[in-house]
Amino acid sequence: MFSLSDLKQTKVYQEARAEGKAEGKAEGKAEGILLEKLKGVPGLLALGLSLGQIAGALGLEGALVERVAAGEEVEDIVREILG
Repeated sequence: MFSLSDLKQTKVYQEARAEGKAEGKAEGKAEGILLEKLKGVPGLLALGLSLGQIAGALGLEGALVERVAAGEEVEDIVREILG
């Protein structure tokens, strides 16, 4: 009978597992980058930068910057986008 350990030894399984790990790392990295950019928005607003300046400097869509400026939770925005 074909067991789980036999399955784990197949090339298909190993390639799929490696691909899954790589995708997970990439998604985690993208989430972290977006989260940190959005967390910086309030500080930049406090320095007097406009929403457009912040969006341009951080490479974000203006709508995202507006949502943070309106007080929406950064984590909620990230979860919605990358959900």
